[in-house]
Amino acid sequence: MSFPGASGAGAGAPAAPQPYGPNDPNVKMLNAMMESCFGKAAVSGVMGFGMGGLFGMFMASMSYDTPFHTPGAPGGAPQTIASLPWRQQLKVGFRDMGSRSYSTAKNFGLVGLMFAGIECGIEGYRARNDLLNGTAAGCLTGGILARGGGPTAVAGGCAAFAAFSAAIDTWLRQPKDDE
Repeated sequence: MSFPGASGAGAGAPAAPQPYGPNDPNVKMLNAMMESCFGKAAVSGVMGFGMGGLFGMFMASMSYDTPFHTPGAPGGAPQTIASLPWRQQLKVGFRDMGSRSYSTAKNFGLVGLMFAGIECGIEGYRARNDLLNGTAAGCLTGGILARGGGPTAVAGGCAAFAAFSAAIDTWLRQPKDDE
């Protein structure tokens, strides 16, 4: 019986190569992808989409403003969900949960993609890794996301995202207490 990491041969036998070591071509390829701005932005967008989907599903399941009635015939009175058959109630509930989850997933994915791409671009341009990169990326991301609301919304989005990014980045850069 052989276990991973244990060589079945006796003493003096050559050691088996370790899979997924630092010289493995797959590991090198993944490292190169994560060092590129495109790779960082893509991974952040995908992870944001997944996290947003889970968050949206949770928030939809806890929401108090779920549809209490479904539209009836045009011009007719709406029908309450409680009066629908059980299967129809589930269908309406799951459809609402799916649409909310997908909407939140798209938003989180877009924010993750934009922020990571902009921050990586700023870091590459400045050739520094400091607090200013995340703060500037937050300002640009917030401003871009709020562009449809006018100049006041752009300024507010910039300030809010920059403050949030600076706070999170400051917290993450604090030395860890090893107790």
